[in-house]
Amino acid sequence: MKENWSSIVAPQNGTLSHASKLKSKLGKSTQRGRLSTAAEVDELITPPVEVRYTKLLINGGFVDAASGKTFPAYDPRTGEVIAYVAEGDQEDINRAVSAARKAFDEGPWPKMTPYERSRILLRVADLVEKHIDELAALETWNNGKPYEQAANIELPMVVRMLHYYAGWADKIHGLTVPADGNYHVQILHEPIGVAGQIIPWNFPLLLFTWKVGPALACGNTVVVKTSEQTPLTGLFAAQLFHEAGLPPGVLNVVSGFGPTAGSALASHMDVDKLAFTGSTNTGKIIYQLASKSNLKPVTLELGGKSPFIVCEDADVNKAVELAHFALFFNQKAKAAALRRVVGDPFKKGVEQGPQNNLRKSCATSGQVLNAMLSWNVEEKELAQKASLSNQQSSQMLRDIGEVIRRANATRYGLAAGVFTKNLDTANTLMRGLKAGTVWINCFDVFDAAIPFGGYKMSGVGREKGIYSLHNYLQVKAVVTPLKNPAWL
Repeated sequence: MKENWSSIVAPQNGTLSHASKLKSKLGKSTQRGRLSTAAEVDELITPPVEVRYTKLLINGGFVDAASGKTFPAYDPRTGEVIAYVAEGDQEDINRAVSAARKAFDEGPWPKMTPYERSRILLRVADLVEKHIDELAALETWNNGKPYEQAANIELPMVVRMLHYYAGWADKIHGLTVPADGNYHVQILHEPIGVAGQIIPWNFPLLLFTWKVGPALACGNTVVVKTSEQTPLTGLFAAQLFHEAGLPPGVLNVVSGFGPTAGSALASHMDVDKLAFTGSTNTGKIIYQLASKSNLKPVTLELGGKSPFIVCEDADVNKAVELAHFALFFNQKAKAAALRRVVGDPFKKGVEQGPQNNLRKSCATSGQVLNAMLSWNVEEKELAQKASLSNQQSSQMLRDIGEVIRRANATRYGLAAGVFTKNLDTANTLMRGLKAGTVWINCFDVFDAAIPFGGYKMSGVGREKGIYSLHNYLQVKAVVTPLKNPAWL
């Protein structure tokens, strides 16, 4: 769920004045952003939350890693250790998969009425809502994102996602189809079995819900491998699932590292389905491990290098604001102000905290990375590559066909933004762009019902919406002869 944006400024009548204005505005906004990144080093707020859960959750209970090993979870503001978390490896993945398999083959979850599964998911949503303050504080403490973003945007989205999939649980059904001849044909949609899911660091709890929600709604059992950088909220959330009445073994959470726990999950012969969010390079490894083991189906939500197309007739001020927001979101840019308030993410009004995934190299009290908005610097290479740095290149083009060609000249296709008041232009671009999501005159609009995923090397399959249910269902055709049917 990380897009990197390249701007394509597209005049419709060959003039460059409007495009130059956009470039000028973006350049000024970047200068102001750089001036505001010098955060003062002052007293940090003590996080208003206690770390309760640090062990692996397997078969309904918290247990130590089989090896007894732990690893540190850090506060990215300071680089100090928040807690030591159980470090799962292959043996722990085996234990978790065994519990999930038994829960699927012998337990009540897939045999439970869909209505009762729905009620449990609704109770989970109620418990998450009850604990929003704690979960948001824990997310901020371990991830570094602003508390206001976690509490006011992401946690409500988690609750909404749980409501959404609770609503789907008793509406998943098969089909009866006509056939040539005297046959009764049923198409059954069955739960796929044990789902393995690997979660990234950038939206730990939100993406946990994106994956766990549809899998459970369909009647599957799950083994989640959380990010080693942000393991704490997944363990807390899993406890809430069990408080809501989820049977033992249905949801198992193993914290650990990719080369050990992640690899073991991806290559496990008793995992029926795998879902991964992360980098494209790691996604390729996941795909290989899945295919070399039992050919389990894989859903991949990977990186992107997304075009941001501003036509001459666009609202330039709005485009500038959202381009700025596109570049810095999840470091919580406030695009309307065109500047970032940097500092302790627990402080009210702070829009950008420390970078969690660069903790080892840059995390000190009050220290953050400067983001960069670059113009025409190694333009071709920058427009092609996805990265986790905040980079944006700009190209000014005259022809809409050239805009589409340049926008699609990348190995990725996660998302795109289009700004125009012309309906014909919007229709041409939305159909021409090879991207899983195209936002027109808006940006970053996410909803439980809107599918998300990419073309090309941005991934395989979709998450959220009805399409995510397809990831966790098997299709079975049942054919029965009919004797002297009254009708066909």
